[in-house]
Amino acid sequence: MAPVKFITGKRSVEEYDVLIKNGMVVDGTQSPRYQADVGIRDGAIAAIGRLSNARGRREVDASGMIVAPGFIDLHTHYDAQVFWDPHCTASGWHGVTTVTVGNCGFGLAPVTAEARERAMLSLTRVEAIPLAAMRAALPWDWTDFPSFMASLKAIPKAMNLMVFAPLSPLLIEVLGLERAKAGECPTDVEHRRMRELMHEAMDAGACGWSTQIMPPEGPQAFQLDFDGSPMVTDLMHGETCLQLAEVLAERNEGFIQATLALADPVYEMELIEQIAKASARPYLFNAVHPLWIRPESHHKKIAWLDDCRRRGLRVYGHATASRVGQVFELENFNIWDADDAWREAAMGTHEEQKTKFADPARRAALRAAIVSTTMPIVTTRIVEVTRPENKQYEGKTAEEAAAMMGVPHAVDAILDLAVAEDLKTVFSVGGSNDFPGAVEDVMNHEFLLPGFSDGGAHTKTFTAARFTTEVISEFVRDLEMCSLEHAHWRLSTLPAHIAGLQDRGTLEVGKAADVIVYDLENLEVLPVEVAHDLPGGEWRRIQRARGYRAVFVNGELTLEDDKVADGRSGQMLRSL
Repeated sequence: MAPVKFITGKRSVEEYDVLIKNGMVVDGTQSPRYQADVGIRDGAIAAIGRLSNARGRREVDASGMIVAPGFIDLHTHYDAQVFWDPHCTASGWHGVTTVTVGNCGFGLAPVTAEARERAMLSLTRVEAIPLAAMRAALPWDWTDFPSFMASLKAIPKAMNLMVFAPLSPLLIEVLGLERAKAGECPTDVEHRRMRELMHEAMDAGACGWSTQIMPPEGPQAFQLDFDGSPMVTDLMHGETCLQLAEVLAERNEGFIQATLALADPVYEMELIEQIAKASARPYLFNAVHPLWIRPESHHKKIAWLDDCRRRGLRVYGHATASRVGQVFELENFNIWDADDAWREAAMGTHEEQKTKFADPARRAALRAAIVSTTMPIVTTRIVEVTRPENKQYEGKTAEEAAAMMGVPHAVDAILDLAVAEDLKTVFSVGGSNDFPGAVEDVMNHEFLLPGFSDGGAHTKTFTAARFTTEVISEFVRDLEMCSLEHAHWRLSTLPAHIAGLQDRGTLEVGKAADVIVYDLENLEVLPVEVAHDLPGGEWRRIQRARGYRAVFVNGELTLEDDKVADGRSGQMLRSL
């Protein structure tokens, strides 16, 4: 047989805006990884394969690196921060290209001009967003939800945004603050008005709606208003949720994010199922928190979520996927707000707080509350002191410090030390996943959505926006809890599906060019830093990443070699 002859002609060079060469593509579909080039043109993936006869106006050598779809984080609170930080850091440092804001029912619209200060105050405790930063940076060129969306659209962004219509400001708009705080059920007329406002929000581009419903008392009452009272959504009625769920069903668009922790767990599950059925849309349940003090609680939630899936209910569990704990000073935030005695002691001015924490008459009640919602107080560790004579306590647990100080209880050690240092002592507690088997429970379940970063919130205590890097570098690479292909499916494709994003979440021709390039072997989360980079002279705790060669959002470079770049190509996205 005569040899086959290949006739080759001169081919024209294919030109791309961006050409990523020689990378290992993990495309988010769960298909096996493969070596390929990726060509980007006009903000979309134009070609994937061996693009040997091609060139790009910008070229990235991805040899030895992973090329994957950008991460999607469906639980953040960058509602205020995006006005001064187009990269929505820390998420923007960790390969995230799309975030949802307006979670938990909390947000900044609708709001009257007279209620703006109250709206900002409501975010200072429940989400610990500094008031001075909001006062200094928010333009307040809106009163209703459509004008808020217009304001967000107008600002340059390096991140794609999806925006929930939060139910707290919606309840206040219709009922007034006093009636909403009293937990009154809307009348039929008021429910119709709420439905009209939800349609208006969806017309303006809302991706759905969000809420938090937690009991105003008991161990779950820790997400509170600035004055220690419940958030208005905590007191809302199930009928209101069903009314607004029907709006999404009527439109056949959007999804729901709800943080529920009702006193009656049976009713909680029944209500969620009713809302999911009424909306016929995805319902993102927050959250599956593995707790070492109650490990059975998340196992029960996972079993219920599995049962929902078998019955065809579109209820997805959002799980904490980080070992990060909380770092805090008592002057800034009291992580034990679920306890009445701790909550009361932590309220007030700095001097009032210090007086109450020093009060011997309060100590018995504070000692009695030895368990918080996540970790026992006795496991609190002393991170940093301000006075030289207290250096001996750094690195010690509160229990160890109590023995060294000769005081009767770990609580006394915490409070005596904090009061002596003007409440500036830095403490830490472990994260809800920081016990054997916790992360495995999350990562081994196929349909649990890793995340729950709270990015933009709890700015002085919590750095879980690192979770995407942590999942890839530690849980996948180092501990081999799941394949890299499955991890990218859960960090990009699954959240895109839940959120109704049909044009992104995978690396496929025609999809939006939200692309990350990273060095798997050297990817890591960097240590906690204090950054004085917020408006109004405020500061925050952050964790950066190392190992990201490039991040593209809609085809434009937003991160290069772990440093923010000039791209401002973020878009407002809808849920379809």
